[in-house]
Amino acid sequence: MPSLRELVWERARGCCECCQLPQSLTILPHELDHIVAQQHHGPTDLENLCLACALCNAHKGPNLTGMDLESSQIVRLFHPRRDRWSEHFRWNGAALEALTDVGRVTIEVLLINDPARVAVRAMSMQAGLFPPIRG
Repeated sequence: MPSLRELVWERARGCCECCQLPQSLTILPHELDHIVAQQHHGPTDLENLCLACALCNAHKGPNLTGMDLESSQIVRLFHPRRDRWSEHFRWNGAALEALTDVGRVTIEVLLINDPARVAVRAMSMQAGLFPPIRG
């Protein structure tokens, strides 16, 4: 029987569920992230875990929300189990573009378009390694 860790990795196909970075493109190990942090009483179960690259996980921390700079409102972060990625984000070259307020806040809080991260994605795109092809 597969472990909880194996099930999360398999479901995510080895890619960060926020920025889509495959584990194969980073030396930092991807991590299991509690979507709702344990300090907010989030359970350690398949529905509350996602696979996150080390940078997305570190920047997210226990946050559930962030400030939308466009509307000055508090907005929830992207929830990989409840939200559909393509409804909130799309790629514009190596930069992630937000389609919704949830997308904007998630990109901002997780620093997904940090110049160093965009540069890594641009090089990976030139090599044909990113973004991952999803079935």
